[in-house]
Amino acid sequence: IPGYGDSPSAEMVVTAQGRRTFLDHVLQELGMQRPVLVSPSMSGRFSLPFLLAQGDQLAGFVPIAPVGTKDYTPEQYQQVQTPTLILYGDRDTRLASQALQNLKHLPEHRVAVLPDAGHACYLDKPEDFHRALLGFLRQLK
Repeated sequence: IPGYGDSPSAEMVVTAQGRRTFLDHVLQELGMQRPVLVSPSMSGRFSLPFLLAQGDQLAGFVPIAPVGTKDYTPEQYQQVQTPTLILYGDRDTRLASQALQNLKHLPEHRVAVLPDAGHACYLDKPEDFHRALLGFLRQLK
């Protein structure tokens, strides 16, 4: 993610609009049409603005305890028709519960909770994570 960790800072990603535009450019450059966007943790700063503005370009959305969910209203989430799998580990009691409280307003959502998994549930329980993800992908149109 630009501007995080050891990556160089980028003026473009200072605002939510800039992060949405950045993600849109990445998807265009990769030639992706109707991808499923998997968004763990800090990537929520990019995925959520994109989802709310351009969610119709996604075949699906898989938030994994993303940050930034409180920045949007229930009414904004209710406008999104993108099929969503809200996925998190049951040991992630802080960020996951906050994200669930906000993301549950997405009308086309379902929830998968990975037992005995923390914030990085995909690392803690990779088989369970992949099983949930593949199940979701199979049911998409």
